[in-house]
Amino acid sequence: MPHAFGYRARTRHTFKRPFKQHGVTKLTKYLTTYKVGDYVDIRVDGAIQKGMAFKYYHGRTGVVFNVTPRALGVIVNKQVGNRIIPKRIHVRIEHVQKSRCKQAFIDRITHNDQLKHEGSLAGKHISTKRIPGLPKAGHIVKTSKTSVETVTPLPYTDLI
Repeated sequence: MPHAFGYRARTRHTFKRPFKQHGVTKLTKYLTTYKVGDYVDIRVDGAIQKGMAFKYYHGRTGVVFNVTPRALGVIVNKQVGNRIIPKRIHVRIEHVQKSRCKQAFIDRITHNDQLKHEGSLAGKHISTKRIPGLPKAGHIVKTSKTSVETVTPLPYTDLI
């Protein structure tokens, strides 16, 4: 049988829909608002063939640089040889979703702002710097209560 090197070669499982999630695309896919600068994850929906991203970009995260009525322009970094090239691709909105890659960072910013606000009300300066964890405290293991046991491997014996 001849070997195929088509545009969608080896994507049988990559582009398939998840278990029990076949059928019509949900309306929230179309009603999600995207803005320039948003982080999006490219996740190809196999049920919609228009505006699909190439298989390399499936599962990649990029930044929106252009918004059109039905598609988004996304900048995705691609490693080629020894360099990273920022690729600009247009993908229909069915094949993207908002990324949660910056969610922990945004949560930390809001928490720090709240701490600063409470500190200013109390008249104190609050440091919001992340301090690395200190090493564990040292301790002495006493062997007077327990006995020291020397462990040695058993000599090799042939079972035949």
